[in-house]
Amino acid sequence: MLTCDVLIAGGGPAGIAAAVSAARSGANAIIVERHGFLGGMGTASLVHTICGLYLLRDEPDALMAHSGFPAEFASKLTNRNGARGPVRMGRMDVLMHDPAAMAHLADELIAETAGLTCLLHAELCGASFLDDAWNISAISRGTPMTFHAKTVVDATGDGTLAALAGIPFQETDSAQMQRPAYVFKLCGVDHQALDEGGRLRLAHAIVSAVRAGILPQAALGTGFRAGLHEGECHVTIDLAGNVGDNTAYDPNDAIVLSALEQAGRAISTQLTSWLGKNVDGFEKAWIAAWPVRAGIRESRRILGHHILTEDELLNGTSFDDSIALSTWPVELREKPTGPRWRFPADNKPGHIPLRSLRSSESATFFMAGRCISATHEAQAAIRVMGTCMATGEAAGVAAALIANDAELAKAERWTELAERVRGRRSEIQMPC
Repeated sequence: MLTCDVLIAGGGPAGIAAAVSAARSGANAIIVERHGFLGGMGTASLVHTICGLYLLRDEPDALMAHSGFPAEFASKLTNRNGARGPVRMGRMDVLMHDPAAMAHLADELIAETAGLTCLLHAELCGASFLDDAWNISAISRGTPMTFHAKTVVDATGDGTLAALAGIPFQETDSAQMQRPAYVFKLCGVDHQALDEGGRLRLAHAIVSAVRAGILPQAALGTGFRAGLHEGECHVTIDLAGNVGDNTAYDPNDAIVLSALEQAGRAISTQLTSWLGKNVDGFEKAWIAAWPVRAGIRESRRILGHHILTEDELLNGTSFDDSIALSTWPVELREKPTGPRWRFPADNKPGHIPLRSLRSSESATFFMAGRCISATHEAQAAIRVMGTCMATGEAAGVAAALIANDAELAKAERWTELAERVRGRRSEIQMPC
């Protein structure tokens, strides 16, 4: 059995931030990840833009919204030539990144952080709370392992640890749930075909091909972005999520997920072949990388002491226990035909309270990333990677503080705990 102060489940942006921040706060921490590398959506799903790092602005100059781990991560990634930007998208700014570079930076951060252990290829399979500690089970290629932890952070995105532990969560009705994205990488593309005019011509050509029955309906709304390297292009297709027999979309069901992956590869292959024959600049294009898994935007949302709402985010509501900002608009993708946007008044950032990062059932169970306690609409804003890193950092610090001082877990000490988290975050930021 491996023992630790804080166990972090899931190695995406939220999990990386939680693990590094917990260890920097003096905790003995273990991060458990099912894949062979860290980065989550930013690596396994080839999501190549880090959204939610910057304040919403009408002015052209980007301003970093988070002074802690998200800013450090973005700066280090850029300094290693693993990112480009900020890149302007309307009122929003994003950081374009190379998924391979993100995975490498995550490895470096884990290696240089004292008191932090990373276990890859470990799939969670059980969780229980006994004698004031968490007992977590995982398995790797048929080999079981167990963990004994004072506190835990569920950063799996899907609320996997919560589901195994019997911690309450919510799920949106299948028909309204955010639809998944399938992102793949092309190489051999002429970047001139991806300038503003080129993308407009691409969109028009795809619409015409769909109407003519040459391309499937799912190809509508396909997005193209030039990668960091010459000839590289990331292509994003939004999928309906339903299986062929109209089985309801369930992002935690193996049958549905299998159909998603197969449909994504089939559509991508057909689209790439058509591009090569019909669109200038794509004559030599080939599929250089599939995602390890499709990009799931929404599944379980773990119930906390406060359920963050869309109105609170759009109105910039502040809380005594605010510990992170939300700077991305509400991006609703309930259909595979493109997003519906809702922007906050005067571009004001939203506030995320610590109470939305701790389970309503357990004082030692925290969550970070897209599975925090929020409504369906609020989750559509906080699920982006920049915000996930901010909530991960806060959850990791809070879990470390409580592992060291159990009295801080008392309900009447919410404000004090939040103040301690905010103070500690400024102390542990490392130079870039």
